Amino acid sequence: MPESTTVTDLASQYAAQVAGDLEQNLKEQERISAEIESLQNQLAALKRDHDVLVNMRQALDTAAAGTSDVPVPAPRRKTTAKSGSAKRSSGKESKAGKKSPAKKSSTKKSSAKTSARKTNRPTLVELVRGHLGEQHEPRSAAEVATALGQAHPDRRISTTVVRTALESLVAKGQAQRTKQGTSVFYTASDAPEPAPVQAQAQPEPADG
Repeated sequence: MPESTTVTDLASQYAAQVAGDLEQNLKEQERISAEIESLQNQLAALKRDHDVLVNMRQALDTAAAGTSDVPVPAPRRKTTAKSGSAKRSSGKESKAGKKSPAKKSSTKKSSAKTSARKTNRPTLVELVRGHLGEQHEPRSAAEVATALGQAHPDRRISTTVVRTALESLVAKGQAQRTKQGTSVFYTASDAPEPAPVQAQAQPEPADG
């Protein structure tokens, strides 16, 4: 009896241990299977990324090769246009030294031309006075401005500026203002200018 009891106990202990080992083995299989599945998913993702990166590199290499071919003639043109490295520095220095006098001379010439044009061109007051002297009837400021604008298209002549010039002539006694209703007309004054009057008045007492 004791021996059979001992064998039964050992068998039950082994059975329990085997059952535990089986359960642990199954759990370990499940864990490793899960890890394998996760690693396979990671591997598939890495492969997809690898394919994408390879395609991108090929596209970039193609684009770089295409762009590198375009600017090749540019340096050749520069080298052919400028011969000799020693002449480059001297040429640049000479150009830098010559640019400023050229600009100054051109600005001086332009300023001289503009000043000459300004001195040769009559003033607006002179134009208005000359136009009134040629007219036999009174003229308004708008009529004078229109006539002068047609005669001198290169000048900006407005009615307001002409009216100011006419009022200046009236103040100097070189023009007369007449009003007809709400309209104002101007005529050239027959009175002589102040300087000739004084020149004529001085000799008369000497003759008498």
